[in-house]
Amino acid sequence: MAESPVLILLGRELRSAVRERSIVVNSILIPVFLYPLLLWGLFTALTVVDGLAERARSRVAVHGVPEAHQELLDSLRALPAIELVESTTVEDAERQLRAGELDLVADLEAAGASSPGLAENFRVRLLYDRALERSRRARARAAGVIERYRERWLSRRVEELAIPRAEVVGFRIDPHSVSTGRQLGTLVLSEVLPLFIVVMVALGCFIPAIDTTAGERERSTWETTLILAASRRDVVVAKYLYVTALGFVAGALNVIAMFVTMAPVVAPIVAQTGEDFAFSLPVLAFPVMVLGTFVLALFFAAAMMILAAFARTFKEGQGMVTPVFWLALVPLLFGQGSESTLTPATAAIPVANVAMMLRDAVRGVYQWPLIAETLAVTLGIVVLCLLVARTMLRFEDFLIGAYDGSFWRFLRERTFGRGAASRRRVGRALT
Repeated sequence: MAESPVLILLGRELRSAVRERSIVVNSILIPVFLYPLLLWGLFTALTVVDGLAERARSRVAVHGVPEAHQELLDSLRALPAIELVESTTVEDAERQLRAGELDLVADLEAAGASSPGLAENFRVRLLYDRALERSRRARARAAGVIERYRERWLSRRVEELAIPRAEVVGFRIDPHSVSTGRQLGTLVLSEVLPLFIVVMVALGCFIPAIDTTAGERERSTWETTLILAASRRDVVVAKYLYVTALGFVAGALNVIAMFVTMAPVVAPIVAQTGEDFAFSLPVLAFPVMVLGTFVLALFFAAAMMILAAFARTFKEGQGMVTPVFWLALVPLLFGQGSESTLTPATAAIPVANVAMMLRDAVRGVYQWPLIAETLAVTLGIVVLCLLVARTMLRFEDFLIGAYDGSFWRFLRERTFGRGAASRRRVGRALT
């Protein structure tokens, strides 16, 4: 049995894609190496910045230290990261803080009636500028030293006075998270994975959609393609499936690269913070992710090819298709928080609905009616794009590249303009 012309043309397009450097880079190499390079660069930059910040000394002014607590000043002086600065009064120190000459002002006050039996007990008022990172860092450094000193002093005084410690300290705050390491890892995946899938699918379709339309016109191979022993419909279907396939592959490679990279790169860094992360996905999440990636590829391929088909050069095609590529950032406008889930309203918003569907699936939330609505909306837009493409194919000047207008001008003149019906009849007669 003879092989389908669509499959033959599809194989031809895929083979040509392997020989095209820009397509290989955007559709295969970037999805594979994006996570390792991006994460490595991000954490390297954070480490360098954090190292530089740790070496910077914090300028601190301390006031109101009683004679009994001079040891506190010695503890602050002993810390290399803190530089004690002399100032006459607390008011002068505050003016220096606002002027940027100081990073922190520590004002010690007597605890008073809140600590009966401990006349020398104290509390500290820390003045800092929370708009400045160096001031916030100085607060954290000084607060740690002061808290450790106060604990040592209270322990000694409680032992000397034989006072129950509970009556002095009152209570301690011991935070304890009920979430597991797997839940924390799922939260991280749900925030980054859907957005990266959308961006990678769009990027995977971007170059192939332009190359297979405007690129062919620029290389003067479009006319040769049209005279092949295949109908024009088969040629367009093969090109559409080719762009869709590369977009889907880009999204799939992105997911695989993320799982290979996340654990070895992120886990050691997270371990330094004392958190326990485990990256895994529910079983049902995989088919939902495959389906979501596929419909995204169908959408981006159709929308990008329609716009790129009006360009005569690759550069023109990039300018025409870029607005569709920016749709990949639509999910950023719709809740990246852990409380946001797919709703009937968001399920009707293209691109964002698929991203939120993927986010819910990663978290193990499957709202099947809303998933069905999401797929129906996205596939409905794809069908609409294909109907528009079918209408465009009826015009000979568009097919041979003689039409010099944009997509919007084409719609205005050929679909909504005067005489559109007669021009469509002429186009059908020519084809």
